[in-house]
Amino acid sequence: MKGLALLSCVVLIGLVVTDRLNARNQPGIAPETVTDYIHAVIEADRTFYTIHVVERQEQNGGAPAAENWRSKKNILPLPAQFLLEAGNLAATTGSKVRYRLISQWPINPQNGPQGRLEANGLSAVREHPERSVTGTVTIDNRLYFQAVYADRAVSRSCVECHNAHPNSQKKDFKIDDVMDGLVIEIPLDN
Repeated sequence: MKGLALLSCVVLIGLVVTDRLNARNQPGIAPETVTDYIHAVIEADRTFYTIHVVERQEQNGGAPAAENWRSKKNILPLPAQFLLEAGNLAATTGSKVRYRLISQWPINPQNGPQGRLEANGLSAVREHPERSVTGTVTIDNRLYFQAVYADRAVSRSCVECHNAHPNSQKKDFKIDDVMDGLVIEIPLDN
């Protein structure tokens, strides 16, 4: 009985070691696939927040969303601020994954495109919102894969906020319009 148990242990250890060696020999996930996965999660979270938190609160007389959410009680962050804050928190995890919104018509001047890839990406996703625009950039002496995705107006609150904001350079957005771009950057080196 002890011999059978020992043999089973040896076989199990052998299988685990073989699986790990095989996993190391598998090709990695393409950066395009990684950023597509990240994009799917970000979009799902932001859409859920916009529709099921911000709009629900506003419809039921609850806390509104506004730019000054930090300085006032009972105010929610705007969906763009939710994404910005989540991106800032993600950057503190040590993973070096970065993401942020950019716009051809930024309400906040800091959200304009940084570099040619981002500027070209915004134009391209406006023409073909179903496709991302990708390339590599160097940030702080580190090589990153960068992907720009279309950021669409998913709800009435997105459209109304942008169209009414005094700093908005474009005031005729409609539901499902490409309003901005979402930039995701992942390091290509360890």
